[in-house]
Amino acid sequence: MNKTLWKRAAILAVLAAGITLAVVYRDAINVAQLTEWVEAAGIWAPLVFILAYMVATVFFLPGLVFTIAGGALFGPVWGTLINLTGATLGAVVAFLVSRYVAGDWVRQKTGGKLQKIMDGVADEGWRFVAFVRLVPLFPFNMLNYALGLTPIRLSHYTIATFVFMLPGGAAYTYVGFAGREALAGGESVIQHALLALALLAMVAFLPRIVKSVRNKPIPGEEEKSQGGEDK
Repeated sequence: MNKTLWKRAAILAVLAAGITLAVVYRDAINVAQLTEWVEAAGIWAPLVFILAYMVATVFFLPGLVFTIAGGALFGPVWGTLINLTGATLGAVVAFLVSRYVAGDWVRQKTGGKLQKIMDGVADEGWRFVAFVRLVPLFPFNMLNYALGLTPIRLSHYTIATFVFMLPGGAAYTYVGFAGREALAGGESVIQHALLALALLAMVAFLPRIVKSVRNKPIPGEEEKSQGGEDK
């Protein structure tokens, strides 16, 4: 076995082990423990958190927990930037692993959904990436790997991922910030809570707006509608 095959085998082994551990200990990860662990890093906390978020994205850990923790740790502005940086770095790592190492594994896991993603990127390029970041049609972590098998440029993928994850990222980051303020008993708890609810409502309604202005059909909805007609 040459060096290239050894490297691929090693990366796949690490990926499989990491995902297995993430599945086993998924329920053990919560916002309180995560914030306590990151705060212990002192001035290195932002960097530690970004790296942790990156690893979590690659190994299918719950991103929502990290996003809320980022808001609690770093506030709504810096928290949003740090969250998006960590999530985007993780998405890029997954993309590269899929493109150059684990393509067969990704094809097996994604099944028929991969063809819909391939067709979407072929038709729209980065605009399709923007669409699926705004409208969560596919699981975020698996989508990162699936997009690695498409012909989209890494730069287009990275920019579209960072920019169009912003609405949801900002909203859930603010939820984390508002939760920490509520626990601290600040005077503006009600204001923070109302703003958090407004942001969550905006994120929930955003997919409808995106779908209404989109000229192309939603991937997978054609099959659903046809299935309903056949019944």
